[in-house]
Amino acid sequence: MYKVNVNSGYNFELNTVNDGIALGNENLKLDVSLVREGQFHFIYKYKSYNAEVIAENAADKSFLVKVNGKLCTVRVEDQFDLLIKELGLEANNTKLAREIKAPMPGLVLSVSVAVGQQVSKGDSLLVLEAMKMENMLKSTTEGVIKKICVGKGDKVEKNQVLIEFV
Repeated sequence: MYKVNVNSGYNFELNTVNDGIALGNENLKLDVSLVREGQFHFIYKYKSYNAEVIAENAADKSFLVKVNGKLCTVRVEDQFDLLIKELGLEANNTKLAREIKAPMPGLVLSVSVAVGQQVSKGDSLLVLEAMKMENMLKSTTEGVIKKICVGKGDKVEKNQVLIEFV
């Protein structure tokens, strides 16, 4: 069993059955093909979808996925994650992010923070335009801004450090 959360609002419970996946009691009939590493095409209920994994965070099992041009944040928990939660054994992840990197190449449209500013998890940091879409990058941790490595109008490459935390 997997619990899947999309954009911090849509929650799904998926199960593996035989050679497929079930959503609740409904077997999902998917025709999936790998286009290339991290990019898929699938058909579901006679509709075509293109999906690409833009970024992944193995520590919290989350992914930034683009589906038909729309960015989605997807978080997955398996039966072991759920068991650990149920038993109250969740370890507080004390490893804090020390920097925010560009998830894709793009153009910095605006920066919403300043050096020395205290930010909380989920606070908006900057807007990155990529593939004609504006993407708001948010803080993945609490902290204080140590250095802003980019400015409005800067072109950035994938994995380039944008902001550093103290």
